[in-house]
Amino acid sequence: MKTPIRTSSPAPCWQRGFSLIELMIAMVLGLLVIGAATAVFLSNSQSYRSNSALSQIQENSRIAFELMARDIRQAGLTGCGNAARIGNTLNNGTAKAAESGGTADWWADFDNALHGYDGDQTDPAVAVGSGSADRVDGTDSVQLIGASNTGWSIATDTPADYKFTLNESSADLEAGDIVIVCDPDHAAITQISAYTASSQTVEHNSPNAQAPGNCSQGLGFPTQCTATGNSYQFAANSQVSKLQSVDWYVGNNPVGTTSLYRMALTTSGGDATTVAQEMVREVTGMQIQYHVNGQTAFADASTLSTSDWAAVDAVRLSLKFSSTEQAGTDAAPLSRQLQYTVTLRNRI
Repeated sequence: MKTPIRTSSPAPCWQRGFSLIELMIAMVLGLLVIGAATAVFLSNSQSYRSNSALSQIQENSRIAFELMARDIRQAGLTGCGNAARIGNTLNNGTAKAAESGGTADWWADFDNALHGYDGDQTDPAVAVGSGSADRVDGTDSVQLIGASNTGWSIATDTPADYKFTLNESSADLEAGDIVIVCDPDHAAITQISAYTASSQTVEHNSPNAQAPGNCSQGLGFPTQCTATGNSYQFAANSQVSKLQSVDWYVGNNPVGTTSLYRMALTTSGGDATTVAQEMVREVTGMQIQYHVNGQTAFADASTLSTSDWAAVDAVRLSLKFSSTEQAGTDAAPLSRQLQYTVTLRNRI
């Protein structure tokens, strides 16, 4: 009898996978990882923007304070330590103004070698307005006048020919430049009517074609505004420097924000003129106080008398800086108010 062969078929193999609950848990975990990574990225981005904004403010503050400090330290400098005896042959200077009963232009008034203006006071160097390079209303300003760092020395002076010869030639001098000449006796401010590099001669004729022109050829002290004036011969090695007249203020810049500006005396087309120079952007405010010799506290410009300005020996600057980055917690630019104090080398 044959035994029947029995075959057994394997049990069915069902496909296995994630359950719905497992899938939801995996998605939640993935979202948590993505959220954590995004939070780290955003935090790092915010830190970078904040650090970048702070770095910009620090850099701008260093530049602003250093440049202003250089000009403040030079205020009242003649090169010979005789700021009390200053001749001025310029047609817009103090001697001519005294004779005519007028007022000297701000950049030619060495009697005001340092003079400040509060935010509500009129600065003769620059008007308040909304145009580019106009002064921002409510911000302080300060004008500073003195000998620049560029200097030469006299070899021979010939007053009869209204000229002197320098010991060296210079590519930095030209007709129309305003210079200050000094020796131990006094200093004199005059305009160069002609400069010859080959012979190293500087002429200071009157009348001259350049503006504002000289009221006299004589460089003696006190100035007499006549053709020959008060003649004086400077000794060999007397000092000659360009006159540096500047006015620092906060003004409107071409991109719609505000900047620290420097109005400076320069020569253009043979004439003396002033030009506004944008120095540091994103300076939004400036307050300045002054220390008068013998006083204990710094004071605002509006509280100082005419005689006080000649006794100012230190200046306290308070500038407000803003970043270009929207790095604040409220998605606004960072802002910092920083102070810096500068002493006048010629008054301490």
